[in-house]
Amino acid sequence: MLVAQVSDIHASPDNDNLQRFDKALAWLDQLKPDVLVLSGDVIDNQWLDGYSQIAERLSSKKWCSRILPGNSDDRRQMRAVWGAAAADEFLHFNYDAGVLRLIGLDSTLVNTTAGSVVNHIAWLEQQLRDIHTSPALLFLHHHVFASGIPSLDKTMCAGTAELAALLRHMPGKVLAIATGHVHRPIAGSLAGVPAYICGSLCPANPVWFGTDTIPPVNDPPALMIHRYVDNVLTSHHVSL
Repeated sequence: MLVAQVSDIHASPDNDNLQRFDKALAWLDQLKPDVLVLSGDVIDNQWLDGYSQIAERLSSKKWCSRILPGNSDDRRQMRAVWGAAAADEFLHFNYDAGVLRLIGLDSTLVNTTAGSVVNHIAWLEQQLRDIHTSPALLFLHHHVFASGIPSLDKTMCAGTAELAALLRHMPGKVLAIATGHVHRPIAGSLAGVPAYICGSLCPANPVWFGTDTIPPVNDPPALMIHRYVDNVLTSHHVSL
């Protein structure tokens, strides 16, 4: 099974990020994933028409898609464009892909770039308890481990202690955590569970750890491919 992840498109009439998304879709056409997850920050600057344009592109694909909001998104408009698939107040999802369960946890807070799952732990626990045989791949927008980039770690996901406690209480239920928000491909862990930050389709942030100098940024657009075969999950960072 192949699960593609695209994060942080930040599409706007003032940038070429929608064209970057087209490039990513063309690459995925060759791979033919089973599912595509967009893990937040789909548009920028309240460009609400961007949702319709992205939804139209996705509707022509053979694979299904699941979408989470990020801090630059508008839940109301996302709900209007994607309909019943995004019908709740928070745009969580739980998708049964057969051998693997894909769970999306909406970590977005209103009027802030920071995220939190503090109020969603009970919902996630219920979803995990409902999984009888299939392990889960958990998606969020906000990262759950410190990236080392000071400005971004100020807005990382709150509630990671509660999330870690749940993961320890239910070992083996979640194979990995996949997030975005940082605009860089990074690997870490939470409660012994592998955790990944997907690279962005929009221009990347620098590898900057608070020093006086900021290294240059030359990263191309990026996405992730999560491959689950014979009960083994491997996650690939792909540069386009």
